[in-house]
Amino acid sequence: MNPPLHGVLVADFSRVLAGPYATMLLADLGADVVKVERPGGGDDTRAWGPPFAPDGTATYFQGVNRNKRSVALDLRAPRDAALAKELIRRADVVVENFLPGTMERLGLGYEQMRQDDPGVVYCSITGFGDGAGAVLPGYDLLVQAVGGLMSVTGEPGHPAKAGVALVDVITGLHAAFGILAALRHRDATGEGQRVSVSLLTSLLSGMVNHASAYLAAGVVPQAMGNRHPSIAPYEVFDAADRPLVIAAGNDRQFHSLCTALDAPELAADPRFGTNTSRVAHREALAEELNRRLGTRPAEAWFGALTEAGVPCGPINDVAGAFALAEHLGLEAAVEVGGARQTAHPVRFSGTPAKYVSAPPGLDADGGAIRAWLSQPSI
Repeated sequence: MNPPLHGVLVADFSRVLAGPYATMLLADLGADVVKVERPGGGDDTRAWGPPFAPDGTATYFQGVNRNKRSVALDLRAPRDAALAKELIRRADVVVENFLPGTMERLGLGYEQMRQDDPGVVYCSITGFGDGAGAVLPGYDLLVQAVGGLMSVTGEPGHPAKAGVALVDVITGLHAAFGILAALRHRDATGEGQRVSVSLLTSLLSGMVNHASAYLAAGVVPQAMGNRHPSIAPYEVFDAADRPLVIAAGNDRQFHSLCTALDAPELAADPRFGTNTSRVAHREALAEELNRRLGTRPAEAWFGALTEAGVPCGPINDVAGAFALAEHLGLEAAVEVGGARQTAHPVRFSGTPAKYVSAPPGLDADGGAIRAWLSQPSI
């Protein structure tokens, strides 16, 4: 059976992370993604290393560019610009993340291209929109800083970034979601549209409870380290050998924790009787729990508390995380073109993701694509 996006052609003018992540998700589901890159160097992430895979490819680039074809086009050169325009004319979806106005100056903007194809779905990814924020560079770290994420990450008084380019990833997910919704609309009406996604608004949406706390209650969240502003115990504790996370999200789970710790007095203590009271007395509660958890190794507590129905687990590194996924039968890694990569995260019972090709070399498909675009289309 064909994958769900079989027959969808994507003209991918994006680079680095948010756009390429979105288009890889589409490619995994069967879309034909043509990655347009600048001659000479290509996507910036081709040079972002170490680490490098055994074939010399930057693993950063590998992580978001499988199942694509690559063509190198100089969009400022008339001949290559004409090929790019023909590619867009034939495409169902266009994705770009240039500075606002760049595609328009090249004659490849949405309003220009929709004249030839009113059904095109044209996704523009920006850092801060195409208005007053158009001149601001859209780097993940910058958006984590000005967008509030660093203010709630790390220990109080020491803002920290997330360990991965989380804003880019969230934005890529939003872009893919928006593209699919626009394709659904086009299938129903024949009308395409422009889909606009920004790093800043994607982050603010992804701040969920923190954003809601400010908008609905006027509360400006602050950094709390590994603690949660509204739940306790929901943080990192010290087992005998290494840290352990406990995430008791309700009173029932807290009572189960107390039973497993052989500490019924904690469940009976009025300071800890409800989640609200536990949040108010989190320091005292953490002291009591650390004293008891320090008597056994983290792995022992992981087994005992999990059996008792208490959400918990040791803090794994990335290797440990993949090992856990494999142990649980989640198939989180796949081999593509001789290299191991993270699997597509969505499982379909009828039309699963497919892994057709490894990330392409720069202009690896350029000759065939240029020849195809030079021929009259039907």
